[in-house]
Amino acid sequence: MEWLRSSLVALYPLRKAEEHEVIPVSVNYFPHRQCNYSCEFCFHTTKNLTILPLDEAKRGLRMLADAGMVKLNISGGEPFLKPTSIGEVFKFCKEELRLESCSIVNNGSKVTEKWLDTYGQYLDVMALSCDSFDIETNIRLGRKDGAGKADHVRRVFEVAQWCRERGIKLKINSVITAYNVDEDMNEQIAELAPMRWKVFQVLLLDGENTGDATHSLRDARDLVITDEQFQGFLGRHKAQKCLVPEDNEAMKASYLNLDEEMRRVTSFLNSSTGSKIPTRSILEVGVKEAMKDAGFNEKAFIDRGGIFDWSRSSTAGDSKDMEW
Repeated sequence: MEWLRSSLVALYPLRKAEEHEVIPVSVNYFPHRQCNYSCEFCFHTTKNLTILPLDEAKRGLRMLADAGMVKLNISGGEPFLKPTSIGEVFKFCKEELRLESCSIVNNGSKVTEKWLDTYGQYLDVMALSCDSFDIETNIRLGRKDGAGKADHVRRVFEVAQWCRERGIKLKINSVITAYNVDEDMNEQIAELAPMRWKVFQVLLLDGENTGDATHSLRDARDLVITDEQFQGFLGRHKAQKCLVPEDNEAMKASYLNLDEEMRRVTSFLNSSTGSKIPTRSILEVGVKEAMKDAGFNEKAFIDRGGIFDWSRSSTAGDSKDMEW
């Protein structure tokens, strides 16, 4: 991946602001927003389960690939509430678009071995969200199924093993809040041995998780931690070579997020202002025009480690030679 990182960085001084054309190398797609968990800090609070028809999704994804996308990450909501739909998207991205990488962020609760046996061949990275290895802390955070006190930790280890058996790379995502900032996760992370442990500082977004004053459905202000507390957590886990920290500043403007309807004016979401601002639709105006509104900072994307060894294939640099 170093060739890609170096190429993008080299372009910055050659570009004038008025002619800057952003390449959507890595895109996060949210096919729907419904979730079976209710995480207190979550800033995706829309609950619709409507999903774009597959042909329309394919059209948008092809446009993105033509514009330079090489990696697609699916998130949500809980994407595995629509398992066949996301599986078919991954199959299309690998077999027809020949993307270098397909990944998914999920809570693990709805993953099945049947799905992995059917679609796992098209998946490079499985990212499992796990904010704590203490059952009660997970329940307090909202990482539990509405039906009761599910053991989220046990499930994470189970799905991680399934992925190892199928050659799918494992990533762990943890959001650090006031509830878990003092926890020591070294033993469990070492046992899971993910290729990447993404550790986020809890983020507030107006209109999503900052309370009634901003018409938010959630209020995560009590979960906020200081930069010093976040650094303390990182220091406690510095021995974990897979650790990739991401504070609030690193998150802003460093992600390209594609919303669930893709065809509407809420396609790319600009988080550089501290809230989500919709842009024009890629399906209506094309990728190049929509990207002008995205508020995306390529350098911030590079600096936060947005490009990494994201393919399960040893021939990631030559997609024509990919074998499954």
